[in-house]
Amino acid sequence: MSDATQTWLTQDAYDRLAAELEHLSGPARTEITARIAAARAEGDLKENGGYHAAKDEQGKMEARIRQLNQLLRNAKVGTPPSADAGVAGPGMVVTVRFSDGDEETFLIGSREEAAVTDLTVYSAQSPLGQALTGAKPGEAVSYAAPNGSEIAVEVIEVKAHTG
Repeated sequence: MSDATQTWLTQDAYDRLAAELEHLSGPARTEITARIAAARAEGDLKENGGYHAAKDEQGKMEARIRQLNQLLRNAKVGTPPSADAGVAGPGMVVTVRFSDGDEETFLIGSREEAAVTDLTVYSAQSPLGQALTGAKPGEAVSYAAPNGSEIAVEVIEVKAHTG
């Protein structure tokens, strides 16, 4: 797995996601199974809104369990290797200057990290994240915006995300 596609998580984020997975795989799964059984016992399933709502919730929960299993299995916990080199990439807080002079500071990371930081989070797979990966302070990069326009940014600062 390349550095650009790895998901770097702080220890806090990893622990929070592992706790969520444990809850969903245990108590939450037991609860939804009991709700489905209770709704099924009410009779006709075709017109049983409670049954259908519980089954829908179960499907969403199982999808989240699969997502968390994959994320945690492939996650790297700690500080990314690029932190020492001051290189933009996953797990790094980057400050950029746009051509109009505006500056923005954000984390290149996963949406899971967004729950534990006040920073804006851009995915390493986003156009901006891809353009910045490997860039150092003082370098200029450009990327294609969703509307097709080309946007240039200058890297001002790169530092490790500390959580």
